[in-house]
Amino acid sequence: MLRARSDHRRRRRPRRPRRTFGLLCALLTAAALTSGAAQAAPGVPRAAPLLDPRDPDGAWAGYSVEGTGSPRSLPAGGVAGMDVSGHQGDVDWAKAWADGARFAYVKATEGTGFRNSSFAQQYAGSHQVGMIRGAYHFALPDRSSGAEQANFFVDNGGGWSRDGRTLPGALDIEYNPYGEACYGLDPVAMSRWIADFSNTYHARTGRFPVIYTTTNWWNRCTGANPDFAPNNPLWIARYGPQLGQLPAGWGFHTIWQHSDRGPLPGGQDVFNGDLQQLRRFIS
Repeated sequence: MLRARSDHRRRRRPRRPRRTFGLLCALLTAAALTSGAAQAAPGVPRAAPLLDPRDPDGAWAGYSVEGTGSPRSLPAGGVAGMDVSGHQGDVDWAKAWADGARFAYVKATEGTGFRNSSFAQQYAGSHQVGMIRGAYHFALPDRSSGAEQANFFVDNGGGWSRDGRTLPGALDIEYNPYGEACYGLDPVAMSRWIADFSNTYHARTGRFPVIYTTTNWWNRCTGANPDFAPNNPLWIARYGPQLGQLPAGWGFHTIWQHSDRGPLPGGQDVFNGDLQQLRRFIS
């Protein structure tokens, strides 16, 4: 949602500019930027602040931050993970662990009528070998409301618990595989649908969902809406050696799906930090 900028008013130029005036302007500008960044989407409850990417002990340590000019690529300390759906069937989790995966996202639901028939084996199996795991929901915004789909997701494996082993549920929202790219919704309606899902999931679990998306789809179908970044961690999908531009609103990401082929079944993911920082993120 676009926010109106404050009006600029003319003021006299002092004959002798003082250094204190420049310092005051800088302080006021910084305060305004801080205030604007703290605003959440209308109707979206405020979450606890996400870990600061500038914090050397935060979950994004070791990654370049938007605007630094540094390439965004896989860091040496990133935690490898994977995501699977019914397409992978029963997964050999012991082998996935041996191949380096330490976390996994498992598809649970789609819309309000589809459940992954392999969910039990995949979700329980990843947990049994020691992985941190979570569930994701594939959104179909043209079929039912965000609230209905969030409730269906939570009721069918998509919940979250503060057990130190569970990732917050994820909303997979991307190009429509069954029809029009943006599901027939304009950017305002799409943003409201996502907020409806996010708010409902938060009300049911106490956590806001991670949002999985691509930069192209998000900017096209939400109108580059920046209001979700304060609450919803970003799981960005981009296949290639570098992360590239992030969806509008996010200055950093939490998980990067960088390929759909590799040593692990399903999507190849990396968490933006080390294992200790991943545990901080899920707590």
